[in-house]
Amino acid sequence: MSRDADALDRRTFVGATAAAAAAMFIKPELVHGTRANSAVRVGLLGCGGRGTEDASNLVDTGGARVVALADLFPDQLDAARAHFDQVQQAKGFAALDPKQLFVGPRAYERLAASKEVDAIVIATPPYFHPQHLETAVAAGKHVYLEKPVAVDVAGAKRVIEIGKRAQGKVSLDVGFQIRDCPPFVELVRRIHEGALGDIICGEAYYLTGYIDRPPWPNASPAERRLRNWVRDRVLSGDIIVEQNIHVIDICNWVLKAHPLNATATGGRLGRPADDGDCYGNYHVVFRYPGNVDVTFSSTQFAKGWWDVSQRFFGTKGTSLSPYVGPLGIWGDEPWQAPLPPPPPGQPAAFSVTGNFTSNLESADPEKKKAFIESITNGTFHNQADKGAESALSCMMARSAAYTGREVTWDELMTSQEVWESRLDLDRLR
Repeated sequence: MSRDADALDRRTFVGATAAAAAAMFIKPELVHGTRANSAVRVGLLGCGGRGTEDASNLVDTGGARVVALADLFPDQLDAARAHFDQVQQAKGFAALDPKQLFVGPRAYERLAASKEVDAIVIATPPYFHPQHLETAVAAGKHVYLEKPVAVDVAGAKRVIEIGKRAQGKVSLDVGFQIRDCPPFVELVRRIHEGALGDIICGEAYYLTGYIDRPPWPNASPAERRLRNWVRDRVLSGDIIVEQNIHVIDICNWVLKAHPLNATATGGRLGRPADDGDCYGNYHVVFRYPGNVDVTFSSTQFAKGWWDVSQRFFGTKGTSLSPYVGPLGIWGDEPWQAPLPPPPPGQPAAFSVTGNFTSNLESADPEKKKAFIESITNGTFHNQADKGAESALSCMMARSAAYTGREVTWDELMTSQEVWESRLDLDRLR
């Protein structure tokens, strides 16, 4: 089989819709002859810790192979290249082709244009997510987009429109891996079937320590912002949009709605003065439909403690769903998930890359497995709307904290504010 014919057949396999798949799919092993050739070919855009973890999980499913890398910085790309060459060698995959390594401000365009890539993991600073997503979808690539989908309202609306264009053509997943985590899936199923009765109120929290980052003493201010984007309000969306979004997404999932309004406070107390401009704590009251109030608190400065959980109080019972510890329902219809054994030694440190044990142990593997299966089965996902909805929920709380007044969903959706990074990547040294 010629190389052109092989590429055409692969595109037919990966890009076909579910209806076409039923009529014309042939097992990829029969077409390509080897497991390496039948694997979904993944390109990683953004070779930092979380991106590398995401792409590694896709390889671990047994259904994907990382074939291309793209990053703004050569050192990050080199580290990822060494990692994937080592990991994939054990699976019988060839080393990464140097022609599929893309560096610099236009690396995302070159990755999207690559005919060797079926799906792209986007794990760049969130400020760039809408632009990078639009380029990937326009090129016909399946996309695993890390959360948050955007940092401002305009960006979230743009993602919704991109999602409409992607519908039925490619699979578009957003990185809310907890929605595929078995104990959480079972808990929410029971809640939706009435195990709590009428939900009256809830509480959620995301309490973590400070995120250490290198000082990069020889970097320019622009490069330092990009390398330490998690501390930059515009590049990350602030901690409530970038990190705390997981918990608020679970609240939306449980309540099957987004909040209607929010009041909030927050600030930078406790954080070093020279670490950017993100807040170190938030305290929010969300009001959901049915006058259901959910209180939310977060920290990103404390030492010696971390805890992440959600609790809902209903007329028939109470649910508790922490990252670590007893998870279940207590009340008229009790149920508890099996408690995983604790890791040996000291309590595990909080993971910013998503590599968790305990209740979240299966979250990433199950999420990535579902993404790959959506591609190979032709049952394409489209999570743009839910990803944008949860990001917008967080933006509403952020705006309430910044302004010191209540902000409603309807008001938020009329916002014309566009966040600008004021970075010229072409002049980055």
